Amino acid sequence: MKIGIDVGGTFTDFLWTCEGEDPRIYKTLSTPADPSIAVMNGLADIAADMNPPMALEEFVAAIDTIVHGTTVTTNATLTRQGAKSGLLTNAGLRDALEMRRGIREEQYNNRYTNVEPLVPRYLRCGVEGRLNRNGEEVTPIDLADVRKAIDLFRAEGVEAVSICFMNSFANSEHEHKAAELVRKELPDAYLTVSSDLLPSIRFYERISTTALNSYVGPILDHYLNQLQDRLKSAGFGGILLIMQSNGGIMSPELARQKSALTLLSGPAAGPGAGLVYAQVHEQDKCLVVDMGGTSFEAALVVDTPVMVNQGNIDRLRLALPMLGIHTIGAGGGSVGWLDEGGLLRMGPQSAGADPGPASYCKGGTLPATTDANVVLGYLNPEYFAGGKMQLDVQRARKAVEEHIAKPMGLSVEEAAAGMYRVACTNMAQGVREVTIKRGFDPREFPMVVAGGAGPLHSCLICSELEIPFQIVPRESSILCAVGMLMSDLKHDFVSTFVAPLVSADFDALRALVGSMKDEGRAMLAEERIDEDASEYFVKFDCRYLKQYHEVSFVVDPQQLEQGDVDAISQAFHAEHNRLYGYSLAELDVPVEIINIRVQAVGRTEKPTYQLEDYAGTDSSAAEKGRRSVYILEINDFQEVPVYDGHALKHGNLVIGPAMIEQETTAIFVSQFYDCICDQYGSFAIYLKGREDLAKGVSS
Repeated sequence: MKIGIDVGGTFTDFLWTCEGEDPRIYKTLSTPADPSIAVMNGLADIAADMNPPMALEEFVAAIDTIVHGTTVTTNATLTRQGAKSGLLTNAGLRDALEMRRGIREEQYNNRYTNVEPLVPRYLRCGVEGRLNRNGEEVTPIDLADVRKAIDLFRAEGVEAVSICFMNSFANSEHEHKAAELVRKELPDAYLTVSSDLLPSIRFYERISTTALNSYVGPILDHYLNQLQDRLKSAGFGGILLIMQSNGGIMSPELARQKSALTLLSGPAAGPGAGLVYAQVHEQDKCLVVDMGGTSFEAALVVDTPVMVNQGNIDRLRLALPMLGIHTIGAGGGSVGWLDEGGLLRMGPQSAGADPGPASYCKGGTLPATTDANVVLGYLNPEYFAGGKMQLDVQRARKAVEEHIAKPMGLSVEEAAAGMYRVACTNMAQGVREVTIKRGFDPREFPMVVAGGAGPLHSCLICSELEIPFQIVPRESSILCAVGMLMSDLKHDFVSTFVAPLVSADFDALRALVGSMKDEGRAMLAEERIDEDASEYFVKFDCRYLKQYHEVSFVVDPQQLEQGDVDAISQAFHAEHNRLYGYSLAELDVPVEIINIRVQAVGRTEKPTYQLEDYAGTDSSAAEKGRRSVYILEINDFQEVPVYDGHALKHGNLVIGPAMIEQETTAIFVSQFYDCICDQYGSFAIYLKGREDLAKGVSS
């Protein structure tokens, strides 16, 4: 028995799998004060749903594996509720977190404000000592300065300490000497050493990542202790694995050490799962979007999920490998409001799970996206969460009327339609961030739609982006939980190796790659992964000489072994051209190696899905009534058929406009699209006349 658990800001999602049985989907409201409570609540719900029902303890004891994704570190960062932290760095560099790269992110914004560092200035301490870029000691480290800083940290009640010295990627001796003292004098403090976490160039990126890791480390450690204690008390004796930002899974022990790896823990599972559903339609690429209660994520998959080597979390630089996921504050709980100019905005503030949208009847009074969907008829107020929750239409209408309709001089329906349009426009822009801005055309990718709220908005998003084909998996509302059970163990390693490509010492390169593989091999062995289930991928970070930015690309093992400079150069030129629209290959501009990266992958056993038998195009048996819903194209309500999504079978055809309802989600098929069930039981939605795109249907 295996369970994938994705803790979101509003709902906690579960996928239960057991050999020989169909997977089951469960949802429960999240408990932000202690997310582990929602985890146990959900497990209790699953236990009660067994045939025959089981006691929680009996059920938990039977679980072999739990793969868990969490937003604990993300939320701590976004809300600035992380640990009180101190920083040790070189004398004269204590303001590096504030100075960043010395470039304003928004050069023409007169109201621009800098990011407040996670470590206050008085807790950022300079230490005498310096290494040059080759790692050679210029000035010995002054341990008296370290002791003085430790005294300050102790007096101020610091919970976490970061250590980041200049050029420590080339020689970690100074950092480890300081770390030894900190561990001795502050044994209870969480400690991050930059050369252990991120041994690569770019001082600002390294110090920012190190500070961020320490900031969220105690928070994640506390949460994992709560979770493991609750699971242990309930009799859990299986394997617990944690989702990380690179789309892989890891042990709780490693998660504690490198907490920053979990900053995209939940959404990172979605892209890999999305590809599985796209492959049914003979696609090796897809665009995966996930709209939950609080946020909207978009990611691209081209054979494998697109990776980036660094990104931002709430404008804070994080230089660790992660999936190229773009997140915005757009979810079912996103609050509608009017700005200073009277323009309608949606989010990023969210009503969350508590008090939630006005229609939840839990004390919320502000109009959210969910309230707009209730007013427009897209949500059945009596069948929300499969009927486990009742939505109040009048409360939804009152919230929209009071805060949006009256101030704008609109009817309640017009205001709700405006909220819906703005939310979809925001999400379409989020998709452009991961496609057009990275050199991809969104029209060439099928869009896999996830999240409880996603399928209600996907048709308008696709219309705006001219995407002709979308797939809504049966498990769309918990796609990330599904992806967790499809994920492999992954560990990323990076080492700086600066040299011109044409004259690089390939013997040294191969030795460095070999040592990084050995480190990955040892970690996978500890996680009980056999060598025949292990794979290793090598990437180079290269740039044109005197260029500022690097390009990361996969290097073929044979090319590395042979030292094939020409082939490696061509791979770099091709990737640079794809990303930036040009290359300098014909000008013979020298190529420079900056970093070497290795990813160690331990393959895990994946759940299998049976293909459904073809049942014909007739969907009338699944029609359960009709409902009046708002049709944006005519700005009016229209009665449309409503189908039971659980009753639709492989081959069944649904002509838009129509509604398809499941216990954990609802799908709005607009008048520009039709829908057919594929072999996985997923809903393939295509632009009218483009049924040729739905290749996962077989008679």
